[in-house]
Amino acid sequence: MSGALYVETSAALRAVLEAGTTPVLERRMAGASLLVTSRLSLVEAARAILRLRALGRAAEERLADAGRQLDALWARCDVWELSREVCDLASQLAPAKPLRTLDALHLATYLVARRRIADIELETTDQRLKDAVGAEQSSS
Repeated sequence: MSGALYVETSAALRAVLEAGTTPVLERRMAGASLLVTSRLSLVEAARAILRLRALGRAAEERLADAGRQLDALWARCDVWELSREVCDLASQLAPAKPLRTLDALHLATYLVARRRIADIELETTDQRLKDAVGAEQSSS
């Protein structure tokens, strides 16, 4: 069993939609003692499933299974709301990095979680977010 993980949307979607192709990611999430995510992840993941359905990019049965798996994942997570603290922090983060708004909100939620949960790690497959985390950790 590993420690706490902040699960960002890209990691959740990759683990569910590409199950079996991401064994390290899947093991880390399955073995975490605590999973944390932002309410934003639930919205982003739901929108991704709707987008795949509308574009006809996956069979309905596969999308229904993915929806159930995401629901099970979210049920394991401590879901954090987009608080004023998170929003204020997101507006200031990684000024020299090309960080998108939603990624800044994830990064801010992760950093707030890191203040409260010892040894929490970020689980993401988004390279821009990984780069921004590195920049923030080296500046703090």
